[in-house]
Amino acid sequence: MTEATTSGKDGPGSSGVTLYRNGSVYTAADPFATAMLVDGGTVAWVGSEQAATSIADSSMDIVDLRGALVAPGFVDSHVHLTETGIALESLQLGAVRSAGQLLDAVADAAAAGGDGPLLGHGWDESLWTDPTLPEPGELERAAGGRQVYLSRTDAHSALISPSLAAAARVEGLDGFAARGHVKLAAHAAARLAARNLPADTLRAYQRRALEEAAANGYAAVAEMGAPHIGSVLDLQLAAGWNSDSGAALPEVLPYWGQLVASQPEAEALLTELGVPVRGLAGDLNIDGSIGSRTASLREPYADAPGERGTTYLSTDEAAAHLAACSLLGIQGGFHVIGDAGLDAALDALDQAAAEVGEQRIRAAGHRFEHVEMADAEAIARLARYSVTVSAQPGFDAAWGGAGRLYEQRLGSRSQDMNPFASFYSAGVPICFGSDSPVTPLRPWAAVKACLEHNNHAQRISARAAFLGHTRAGWRAARHPNPMAGQLVPGAPATFAVWEVDELMVQVADGRVQSWSTDPRARTPLLPALDTGTDPRCLQTVRNGRELFSAGAFGS
Repeated sequence: MTEATTSGKDGPGSSGVTLYRNGSVYTAADPFATAMLVDGGTVAWVGSEQAATSIADSSMDIVDLRGALVAPGFVDSHVHLTETGIALESLQLGAVRSAGQLLDAVADAAAAGGDGPLLGHGWDESLWTDPTLPEPGELERAAGGRQVYLSRTDAHSALISPSLAAAARVEGLDGFAARGHVKLAAHAAARLAARNLPADTLRAYQRRALEEAAANGYAAVAEMGAPHIGSVLDLQLAAGWNSDSGAALPEVLPYWGQLVASQPEAEALLTELGVPVRGLAGDLNIDGSIGSRTASLREPYADAPGERGTTYLSTDEAAAHLAACSLLGIQGGFHVIGDAGLDAALDALDQAAAEVGEQRIRAAGHRFEHVEMADAEAIARLARYSVTVSAQPGFDAAWGGAGRLYEQRLGSRSQDMNPFASFYSAGVPICFGSDSPVTPLRPWAAVKACLEHNNHAQRISARAAFLGHTRAGWRAARHPNPMAGQLVPGAPATFAVWEVDELMVQVADGRVQSWSTDPRARTPLLPALDTGTDPRCLQTVRNGRELFSAGAFGS
């Protein structure tokens, strides 16, 4: 096949009616479907190859799938578009394993030329033999005097050079460290200073991120904007892609994480933003991250006695925010990771419910991002208020398991991280995302991470994980079309086509769910995820419009 393209054409042909056949279609309408008819932006029919033969005619564009799988397009329920674009286009530090290697990478990037701050992302000292970080002066010398901003893999702290520290005026701010590893308010100030970029540059980074998403089968992404991450302009540009008729890109589901204290304040903020948002939620931080030791914990970090992280919002502040959003009938919510941070968020729900009533709280469809540390009592409280958990399976894949980051930071508590199965069992709505650029836009790897959770008790089936990455993402964002995320007649023609080696039913525990592998259970099949390679995206379509095509596919 030829090089991948993003064409933006209306389906693979020009007639407006396209018949996909000779493959597999993931649909609840017929688990054995091999063909699908798309009429404009709508799924018109799904069925068998024999039926496809009887309805095919010369007025249709015919796509021979050659055994490929057609499945609903993925929804990434937590991304940062500009940050993702920057990470894709700047210095990538995920493979660095020492301070010396990091400095060498900075020097090589500086030697390649360029102006403005030298940006990089992805270093993780928990993987280094010696976790000692380079000195700020070393960074600046390696960069040839340029300002340097290198975000840690969790994006909650960064290494910065002295010149950037001076330009951002971070000295004296909470989280400032003379050794150059900044957190909290100092990190937010450094990040904003390093990416104080013109609109056309921000837009180029966002397009790069959206094209990467489309090439990996995503039909929509939830953009998690917030004042400490980017400007209102950044949010406006992200939301603007939805009304750009010339851009064939995934739908952007925008959120803005800014605290409000009352319903009038929330109304004024929504007007000020100037673009529609799904809610005042997302990365409104109650706490930070495990990796940067800023997540708020009940007990100290195992590798930093006395440190319990940071709680950014009081229960009263969080409760006022939830009450205001509930009165408006919009989603509110927070970034919350540590168990003490979750305690504060749950107490805020109780307090807000006492003020505006439980029914208003449940009806607003609030969402909490990450929720990595949740015990049975906390999960029951989330279920009581119908709070959606937007989780990131890639976190467990990257940091779970013996000797890895979670165990380093938390000791025995690491066994209970990211309790996906417990959420499902308790009836907590759950959707999945990447938190890109923290983990990459690779949806099948995320599905596999659910199936292979490091805690066997928290594993879920591939089907549950797939639904959490597709239909649940639309529901979590309160999308107005109840049929979004499925391929049945009348649903939006929003899907991806995948080159697969094998299709099968994959379950987390065969002792419990082996019945579903029987064809008589009529369970739709998904790609085998134990082959060593992820399925390859051949085409991504949203509302009948092609966003991505792998070379000559469909021609």
